[in-house]
Amino acid sequence: MEFEAIAQSLAEAGGFLASQGWAPATSGNYSARLAEEQVAITVSGRDKGQLTPADIMVVDSQGQPFSPGKRASAETLLHTSLYLAYPEVGAVLHTHSIDCVSLSRWLLSRGQDSLVLTNYELLKALPGITTHDGEVAIPIVANSQDMVALSKTVLTRLQAVQAPVGYIIAGHGLYSWGATVPQARMATEALEVLVSCALQAILLDQRFA
Repeated sequence: MEFEAIAQSLAEAGGFLASQGWAPATSGNYSARLAEEQVAITVSGRDKGQLTPADIMVVDSQGQPFSPGKRASAETLLHTSLYLAYPEVGAVLHTHSIDCVSLSRWLLSRGQDSLVLTNYELLKALPGITTHDGEVAIPIVANSQDMVALSKTVLTRLQAVQAPVGYIIAGHGLYSWGATVPQARMATEALEVLVSCALQAILLDQRFA
């Protein structure tokens, strides 16, 4: 019953994220922690706007599948490594929005390896933040097809951040999380909007400089 409920919740989250344009061309992957060091995660190659519970499979803490005949995303290790490192993380959502992809590439190409968000009221949608004038640093890491190396890089960067809420792979997209799927969905929506706000601020500064 736990898996069925979580699978349904992940499918619904996928439908919402896709409806916002944050999961084009089957991109993105979503997961949630299960009991006994198992993880429910989306099957590779599915249209995220059309997900059903049948598109969710189970892997172990190392990303090895329990579900016969189903293949998890190549990025599964980026999910399971978070669960191993952060016991409070219960769900991880990965999006591919245009704004995250483009802004992260632009920042990293200019030597900026994090996006600092402050003075946004929407920051209060993130766990532990109660005021608009708090500061949230979102690490930006270079993309790689070596998931072992990439996951290690991500964890190293996150360890330097107090109470991390997400990170962005440059030219790839956002990873964000929460204690539950609904909480991860809210954090993801908030961060996607905040990234768009940050991008618009840069564009306005450049236009009216």
